[in-house]
Amino acid sequence: MGSSDALPQLPPLFFSEAAEHPFAHAIARARAGTEPGLVTYQPQPRSLNAALVLAPEVPLEDAMAMLLAAGNGFGDAFGALAPSETACQFEWPGGIRINGARCGKLRAAASTYDPAAEPDWLVIGLDVPLSYETGPDAEPGSRPDETTLWAEGCGDITTIQLLESWTRHTLVWIHEWLDAGMSRIHRDWVGRAWQVSAPIAVTVGDETASGVFTGLDERGGLILKDGTRTRHFPLSATLEKV
Repeated sequence: MGSSDALPQLPPLFFSEAAEHPFAHAIARARAGTEPGLVTYQPQPRSLNAALVLAPEVPLEDAMAMLLAAGNGFGDAFGALAPSETACQFEWPGGIRINGARCGKLRAAASTYDPAAEPDWLVIGLDVPLSYETGPDAEPGSRPDETTLWAEGCGDITTIQLLESWTRHTLVWIHEWLDAGMSRIHRDWVGRAWQVSAPIAVTVGDETASGVFTGLDERGGLILKDGTRTRHFPLSATLEKV
């Protein structure tokens, strides 16, 4: 799969740190006052585990657009590296599907849970399995709704390649948001969405809700039609408790 020892080559203003637990490490560094642009990652070949520290100077609910921007960034990065026939789709808020099967996720944590407050920091995490772990339950087909990049014909992609491409493409989407707002992020994410207009079940906080996924609101929140009522779930409600 290639070496995972090389240091990632990141876009300007981004800088990297290797960590055993990248998401937790990024949160700890953000709490300690690190500059935004820190990218933490685990340097090993079987999966990409990484996190990005941001500091959007807007209320939390608007800042959560970064979760969708990072999703679009992954979709573009994967599209640039994978065979052209390989499909990448998203489940709200951060699930990733490759050729219809689950293949990792994005997640977010912030310094506040108040949607109207401006967060001191926002951390976006990315976890994508590149190949199966070893062990009796790790054979292809043992979990039919889960896959890896190798299993989908993407064995030439390395963790460092994917990390570098993800950060570059995510930065493009961050600039798009800064320049033009949410509209194109929204449109591109919905264009890759899994099961639009189909029944889904989603867990938000302590609640599991089901209904027809009808799209996203203007801030990226989920719109779910449950019988005669339409429900909205904001992106900020999906923040991890840290």
